[in-house]
Amino acid sequence: MTESNPRISKAVIPAAGLGTRFLPATKATPKEMLPVVDKPAIQYVVEEAVAAGLSDVLMITGRNKRPLEDHFDRNYELEEALSRKGDDHRLKTVQESSDLATMHYVRQGDPRGLGHAVLCAAPHVGDQPFAVLLGDDLIDPRDPLLARMVEIQEREGGSVIALMEVDPVQIHQYGCAAVETTAESDVVRVTQLVEKPEPSEAPSNLAIIGRYVLDPAVFAILRETEPGRGNEIQLTDALQKLAGDEKIGGPVHGVVFKGRRYDTGDRGDYLRAIVRLACEREDLGPEFRHWLRSYVTEEMQPN
Repeated sequence: MTESNPRISKAVIPAAGLGTRFLPATKATPKEMLPVVDKPAIQYVVEEAVAAGLSDVLMITGRNKRPLEDHFDRNYELEEALSRKGDDHRLKTVQESSDLATMHYVRQGDPRGLGHAVLCAAPHVGDQPFAVLLGDDLIDPRDPLLARMVEIQEREGGSVIALMEVDPVQIHQYGCAAVETTAESDVVRVTQLVEKPEPSEAPSNLAIIGRYVLDPAVFAILRETEPGRGNEIQLTDALQKLAGDEKIGGPVHGVVFKGRRYDTGDRGDYLRAIVRLACEREDLGPEFRHWLRSYVTEEMQPN
């Protein structure tokens, strides 16, 4: 590893969104705290960062997000109650969240898009490369996407984004990348990025999903980036400038992910994620799968 490509240790998790798609559940509860089986969605994301070697986590929050801080803090009263009951298993699960990483928090204030949320991390990150993890995308821990992205960034420098093939008719829901192949089948060189293009104008069916490893040069670009689609400062616009001029902050590579991804930002996918993860749990899976088979069989019967 060269001096110009230092080891990455910091992760940034934007979590200031209002979660309007899950109203009324998110009226008083942050969407990141909605449970996926028996853990809040945000804990899976922090665990992923830690598994990739990123032990310093900055969460970009907003109003009504205090439960996020409380979840990753100690709850001495609860721990004492569980200890008195001898409930060591639940005590361990409660303590796990507060022992995961060194957590930091900053408020975004005026929500002006993902690019602005990332810019809020500049004082904490400084001049080192860092990772950005979006909370709506849960990546199965058996498919270590972020660790692969960190590996590529530390070797090649610049920035690395996560890409996934999607149905071309769905590409308008994502940022989209034009790419060139490399000697590695899962790594591409990004030449162009377009935010939510119409299918007829999309350069590929490679969609950007919610994982980034970024060169700190992105901060200077974001400060000069005008609001784009939705009158928000788009991270994709800043990455497009990096991809167009490697002298600014090195190349932009993409890791094409073919593993298991759970989208918890959509109500239907959120429910499917819960079912998939519950089915695979050793403690819940056998009984739950049995019930699920029976339920589906009953639903298929004619009335």
